Amino acid sequence: MSEVVVIGLGQLGRVFAGGLLRAGRTVVPLNRGDDMNALAQSHPAPELVLAAVAENDLHGVLAALPDAWKPRAALIQNELLPRDWEKHRYVNPTVISVWFEKKKGTDARPLIASPVAGPGAALLCRALHSIELPCREVALGDELLFELVRKNVYILTTNIAGLKTGGTVSQLWAQHEGFARQVASEVMDIQDALTGVRHDRDKLIAGMLEAFEADPEHGCTGRSAPARLARALQHADTFGLAVPTLRALAG
Repeated sequence: MSEVVVIGLGQLGRVFAGGLLRAGRTVVPLNRGDDMNALAQSHPAPELVLAAVAENDLHGVLAALPDAWKPRAALIQNELLPRDWEKHRYVNPTVISVWFEKKKGTDARPLIASPVAGPGAALLCRALHSIELPCREVALGDELLFELVRKNVYILTTNIAGLKTGGTVSQLWAQHEGFARQVASEVMDIQDALTGVRHDRDKLIAGMLEAFEADPEHGCTGRSAPARLARALQHADTFGLAVPTLRALAG
């Protein structure tokens, strides 16, 4: 039976592990503190190696992944862009932009279908479909890049704007659309700089609003919002971007 290594069994990792088991795969877990190289010696050729760790832990995992596992890597983090894996010389890993929410004690709840690209795309879609979470395959390259930026615009705009407005995404757009558009515009300035691509902003806003409509009661902000704002400002400083709305929020 084919094996899939899952690195990190937090909320998202457990969802994927459950789907992969339902899809007929053997799941090999790697938890914090486990010896990755020892596990790679005993499981040298898994079908996929899913890095289900937090954004801040991703680069450490990518740097430490054994060579035999690198072509099998699959990534699921928020704020993910090609520069993150290219820094470690990964070429076209499997990447999924996760559009379902999983909180402790509740079932996973989808907003829209999660787009996935790369060698393991079909398997991840099959795994998610098996647990009734929508998924769709997209092409590597421009199509995947747009989907990653779209998710970043959604999560950064809602989290950062929510630091001021609170409330839900539907309230954000109904009551503070002008402010939300200012935040989104500066977030898109940063995304353009990080990717070296000028994205279609109307299409990105439409993509964000599709997610708003799918879950209008979704809360704007959470524990990670201040850290997202801080990272956004670090990127803005690196590229010499003004982003006055974001800077005002930082006080």
